[in-house]
Amino acid sequence: MVNENDRRPLASRDTGWANRLTQILAKTSITPNQISIASMGAALIAGLLFYLAGQTGGGLRIAALLGGGLFCQLRLICNLLDGMVAVEAGKGSPDGAFWNEMPDRVSDILILAGIGYGLDIPTLGWAAAAFSVLTAYVRELGHATGLAVDFCGPMAKPQRMATVTLAAVLASIATLWGYSALVMQIALWIVTVGAAATALRRSTRMVKQLNQPKA
Repeated sequence: MVNENDRRPLASRDTGWANRLTQILAKTSITPNQISIASMGAALIAGLLFYLAGQTGGGLRIAALLGGGLFCQLRLICNLLDGMVAVEAGKGSPDGAFWNEMPDRVSDILILAGIGYGLDIPTLGWAAAAFSVLTAYVRELGHATGLAVDFCGPMAKPQRMATVTLAAVLASIATLWGYSALVMQIALWIVTVGAAATALRRSTRMVKQLNQPKA
């Protein structure tokens, strides 16, 4: 079961729409784990749409970019609701911690690699995905040593998805002038460098805390 103290602090958790959706889902047979799995489905669609956007042009590219951004946000909504249904609605399960984390790593790979393949630069897409997974690994490694969960940025999951979503919107506009691929490539570089910096920052903070004298 997910520990409430280990959850990422999110302002959206206190919004009316999130609480209403949680209440609705709590009254159904839908489980938090199923919502987590649905987040991977949203990420898969986003990745496919971004790939399609890189291989097409005109109105279809614009639609694919906007659709990809939309499904990135749907992925985040699933990530929000699975925890809320588990904790606030009390529907958590013993294996909830696994389903809370594993789908996120798969989702990062699907989205970022999808962008890379769509741009015909899969190496950059996989680099962004690898560093994104590394940020989570360092976070959980610190937690495993007994430290508080470190969600620091500058390119944690919410920031990565915000970057990709914003880039998708800007790229859809830039399609009119033929610069959509450049916009998405810049976004991938931002995510790659930002995620690498995040992993390094979390590692540095973890080592510093581990070396602090015990009281």
